[in-house]
Amino acid sequence: MKRHLVIATAAAAALVAGGTVTAVAVSGGGAPSGPSDAPSRQAAAPGRPGTEDAREAAAAKVTAPQAATAALKAVPGTVTGLDLDRDRPGLVWDADVLGKDGSWHELTLDAGDARVLNQHVEQGDDDDHARERAALKTARTDAAGAARTAAAAHGTVTSVELDGDHRARAVWEVETVGRDGKEHKLLVDPDSGKLTTAPAHDADDDDNDGADD
Repeated sequence: MKRHLVIATAAAAALVAGGTVTAVAVSGGGAPSGPSDAPSRQAAAPGRPGTEDAREAAAAKVTAPQAATAALKAVPGTVTGLDLDRDRPGLVWDADVLGKDGSWHELTLDAGDARVLNQHVEQGDDDDHARERAALKTARTDAAGAARTAAAAHGTVTSVELDGDHRARAVWEVETVGRDGKEHKLLVDPDSGKLTTAPAHDADDDDNDGADD
């Protein structure tokens, strides 16, 4: 009874002074049961890296090499890029092909059965395409070969790109998702087929790609 009287008196004094008071319940044992500084047991665990890509990789029934083969059936030529993506039609492979007609083609293929859902010809030929043309003339390893090399070492391939923008010479840049759900960025030499791990700063560059937009 005296305890309740003391708490009520303190609260009244705080209100008169223009301050605020936080009510703290007191348990029968005298220990406060108010907010604790200890972390909550129900706090959300930090997300695992590559969770979205891991789900897409697990859902895709068509592999990167199979997507490349399907793209070349639709447009004979050389595949220069593959990207697994969730789009309005569902999960798809976006493929870039340098056709034998010399035009650049973009195709969208169903990641479930490799059907071509959409395709169109790019207009113009910029500096990036010119560098790709030059690199492809001497390349002994194509996009499908780069994907197979990376998959054998680091899991399911989700992206293949002939990258020559930030390097002295063009290389196949391949992204994979391992069985542990972690993402890996790898480089495959177009001439030798040698596989290496991309430098750490490449990931930082990807994170900052949208900073200048």
